Amino acid sequence: MGIEFTPSRGASLGVEWELQLVDRQTRRLRQDAGEVLAEIRDLSEAPRPKAMHELMQSQIEIVTGVCHTVAEVLQDLSGTIERIRQVVEPRGTGLACTGTHAISDWREAVYAPIQRYAELVEEMQWLAWRIQTFGVHVHVGVRERDKVIPIVNALAAYLPHFLALTASSPFWGGQDTGLASSRAIVFGALPTAGPPHLLADWAEFEEYMETLMRAGTIKSIKEVWWDVRPHPDLGTIEIRMFDGIPTLREVGMVTALSQCLVHQFDQQLDRGYRLPRPPAWVVRDNKWRATRYGMDAVIVTDDRGATAPLRDVLYELHRELEPIADRLGCAEELAVMSEVLEHGGSAERQRAVIAEGGTLEDVVDATMIELAENRFVTSRQHLVDGTVDHAGT
Repeated sequence: MGIEFTPSRGASLGVEWELQLVDRQTRRLRQDAGEVLAEIRDLSEAPRPKAMHELMQSQIEIVTGVCHTVAEVLQDLSGTIERIRQVVEPRGTGLACTGTHAISDWREAVYAPIQRYAELVEEMQWLAWRIQTFGVHVHVGVRERDKVIPIVNALAAYLPHFLALTASSPFWGGQDTGLASSRAIVFGALPTAGPPHLLADWAEFEEYMETLMRAGTIKSIKEVWWDVRPHPDLGTIEIRMFDGIPTLREVGMVTALSQCLVHQFDQQLDRGYRLPRPPAWVVRDNKWRATRYGMDAVIVTDDRGATAPLRDVLYELHRELEPIADRLGCAEELAVMSEVLEHGGSAERQRAVIAEGGTLEDVVDATMIELAENRFVTSRQHLVDGTVDHAGT
């Protein structure tokens, strides 16, 4: 089975951002994506839609066009969000994005009226029923097909970095799960989700996909939901490890991080280097550590069991990538890593609201403020000056 790969011109970019529709009075998810999308047909029914259904009616996925810089990505997303906000605000609805919603129950969800989602639910049953989760996917273009698998393998070592920086789902159905990312567990339960298989080359990738289809495990390669996967039609590597991200600034951060890493590996291949390929057990173990502890994780750094604090590793990674970010024009966006390390990721910020005597409703308010104002809410006091209007006026 041959899988055609459409090469990209340079490290092009595309981002998918899954937004929550939140009732401003109850702070629970609203299941009315269909009505909202019907009011923005200029975006949702365009030849290349910028807003579309996801599995649940409580979410709208917004998608950029093909971009070449992180600044273009942020401008594209910002314009789409503003257009959606004009429609949802009169409805008493706010926008937010975290890996899970703090108080809504997945059993209240309504599925989007899309055939492929109905087929997914029928096949996966309880596993699919629970997927009231939200994430961000970043696509980075790759110039040559034969570079894709080595870069995917190398990126597998960064799953804990990607997840820890964006972990935003400590709460599930009104309870603190004790995890930094419950979304990683819920979505990761799907049989073709999880860390990528570490393959030798494109030919082995083709062979593996053909085997899965022959066995009836998948109908197309789009049903392989690895945390990092090739996307042959788009000519990209898609990084799907990120939890829902509450601010545009943090979306810019992970987009810059993704572009810098792929560009670095691409250049190393051009120089004749062999890219690192971490042991599968290290990849799985480190993903769990970031799922549980976020940036407080201590991760495995080699196949002999050496470890290091993930915060220290992230500081070093930022410094290592700064020269590449300068060349790509995304140094400002990458620098948000330092702010997240200083002020805490979303899971830490949400828990800080509770630690200061706040409620889960306050947590939801904080996430709406973060998206609306593109700033971090690091304490309950920050809610006082926020823009959330519970009356929806």
